Amino acid sequence: MQVLVINSGSSSIKYQLLEPDNGDVVASGVVQRIGEPVGDGSPTIEHKSDGKTFEHDGPIADHGEGLRLVFDLFAKSGHDLAAADLGAVGHRVVHGGEVFYEPTLITDDVVRAIADLSTLAPLHNPANVTGIESARALLPEVPQVAVFDTAFFHHLPDAAKTYAIDAETAAAHGIRKYGFHGTSHDYVSGRVAEVLGRDRSEINQIVLHLGNGASASAIRGGRAVDTTMGLTPLEGLVMGTRSGDLDPGIIFHLIRAAGMDVQQVDDLLNRRSGIKGLSGVNDFRELGRLIDSGDAAAKLAYEVYIHRLRRYIGAYLVELGRVDAITFTAGVGENDARVRADALAGLSRFGIDVDPDRNTAENRSARYISPEGAEVAVLVVPTNEELAIARASAALVG
Repeated sequence: MQVLVINSGSSSIKYQLLEPDNGDVVASGVVQRIGEPVGDGSPTIEHKSDGKTFEHDGPIADHGEGLRLVFDLFAKSGHDLAAADLGAVGHRVVHGGEVFYEPTLITDDVVRAIADLSTLAPLHNPANVTGIESARALLPEVPQVAVFDTAFFHHLPDAAKTYAIDAETAAAHGIRKYGFHGTSHDYVSGRVAEVLGRDRSEINQIVLHLGNGASASAIRGGRAVDTTMGLTPLEGLVMGTRSGDLDPGIIFHLIRAAGMDVQQVDDLLNRRSGIKGLSGVNDFRELGRLIDSGDAAAKLAYEVYIHRLRRYIGAYLVELGRVDAITFTAGVGENDARVRADALAGLSRFGIDVDPDRNTAENRSARYISPEGAEVAVLVVPTNEELAIARASAALVG
């Protein structure tokens, strides 16, 4: 069986065709600038298969057209989806609310329910629905499965998921901590157990998913007990363009003193804050170059980022009591040795150390970066949300 995994954004589609049993990627690609003008010569679709890259350069009106063009590229590359052993299409859906917390077979009612949850994820769920509807139209006979980013954190303890606001208001508007990146945290924590050679139910661990979006989780015995993102992906760590935690009074101050409306505040905190708001860039490679050149703003941005990250690591050490593993994953977590070293510096008395040689070694596989025999295993584990979605989808329809 093969599974096509689709991750639809507001103006993009990322996809992979995988064999869930062995994890082999048959083909993958990205559709960009959907509904936007083009003309700079860069491709709007890049499709990779069998070591070759196939491109499309023209404008793409909507997600339906984007997927139709992708299907044409599958056929052109020798992997016609109509003739493939396609067992399911798995869709990443950002917000499941209180309704969805397991992989779910998509029906008309499920699509409507996902759309209704757009009030909780206005930037993500509408795009997810558009991708689902387009794929169902093109592959009407293939089972379609929704896998929810919030699912892994659905059963957080009440004390962790409850905000201290009027209970009736919270209940009426679905206000609680939902958490995000759950598919990644679930997958990585399972891989940690494999690397350690232990059952996941025996392990207390902290997983640090550090990409342009960033989140941390505390996991006790395979179940999440806390995470940094909340009602929305804005809470928690400093991110590429998001502020993370801040005094809620700042919002009122901006409305009253700066005359900003809700949309302007939303844009500020989600798109013009974080590392980019402090330094002007949100790529950590560029941030590192600026720091090394003596840029004071870049240095401050990095220090704020590390400060917030260490604060949550400390909180989760206390919350778990005993920690067996701390794991870095996602783009920054997997590739930035400086972040890993600084995040855990000075924690030797807690049994936490980073070996400099292991940390800086060129290695793309799951690996230890703590010294031999360290009390707490520190690891780098590449995340693979697509494989997790493929396997969840195959298990549901299998």
